[in-house]
Amino acid sequence: MTLDPATWLYPTAAGLFCEPGGFYVDPARPVDRAVITHGHADHARPGNAHVLATPETLSIMQVRYGDRAGGSLQAIEPGKNVSINGVDVSVAPAGHILGAAQVILDWKGYRAVVSGDYKRAADPTCAPFEVVKCDLFVTEATFGLPVFRHEDAGDEARRLTGSLATSGRTHLLGVYGLGKCQRMISLVRAGGYERPIYLHGALQGLCDYYVSQGVNLGELRPAAGASKEELDGELVLCPPSAIADRWSRRLGDPVTAFASGWMRVRARARQRGAELPLVVSDHADWPELIQTIRDVGAGEIWVTHGREDALLHQISQMGLKGRALALVGFEDEGE
Repeated sequence: MTLDPATWLYPTAAGLFCEPGGFYVDPARPVDRAVITHGHADHARPGNAHVLATPETLSIMQVRYGDRAGGSLQAIEPGKNVSINGVDVSVAPAGHILGAAQVILDWKGYRAVVSGDYKRAADPTCAPFEVVKCDLFVTEATFGLPVFRHEDAGDEARRLTGSLATSGRTHLLGVYGLGKCQRMISLVRAGGYERPIYLHGALQGLCDYYVSQGVNLGELRPAAGASKEELDGELVLCPPSAIADRWSRRLGDPVTAFASGWMRVRARARQRGAELPLVVSDHADWPELIQTIRDVGAGEIWVTHGREDALLHQISQMGLKGRALALVGFEDEGE
């Protein structure tokens, strides 16, 4: 008889709970034992008593939260296994950001894979997504509508550097501080952009961590110490909230850019005030979601957040069993 995963892995108010293991995956509030997929704040919250995650995710949590990262921190590398009350826990790269992992749960001959956030596109700042065959696949669906088909990230980066070369204006690029910031820098560097890149102070700490892990970001300078004249015609990166803040006013009349999968939606681009919207996402688009569901070979698919209805319909059309978990608390920080 096939084991019913819903009898031992199920959503609660605190998050997705593995009952025999006594732990939560990406809990929404502090718990005794947490397994964390990656360092974004909507998945890695502070205050858990025990945390299991990849070494990079633990370090990112320490950069962000300091002593509140967790009472005790245990690292797990891809290819290694930790047994928690009889549940074998392992991880595989998710391709989302540095250290992002899928959580693999093996219990009584049944394998469940919790994807966390993931993408299939190449990213020079993190390990690529690894297909893990399983019985149950718990997938995100941030861009779970057929309209979402992301552009080639290298092409979008070349649009940015091309605009820099021809306009002569400062370019203010809004990026989320963990993952998107470092990926955009790496992309423009790969395209041949060698000038210094200026950073809002809030982005410096995580960039320093990426560099310490061997990610080449080239010359980075603090924007705070630069004059308007020094910043003329340069590339300046800042958090999305700083674009319309007093901080950006000293840049004169910059080209405002924003990098996100949501830039596919014109209303979102207008809302962000993006003169140069760049469709660069760290999440799977619709074709990648469908291809991943095919690749993992699971008979049952659970959808944790995002646009559930369209994906659940597609799952049923593929002859698979689907379920919406309706977990709360996940946002699009990584976009």
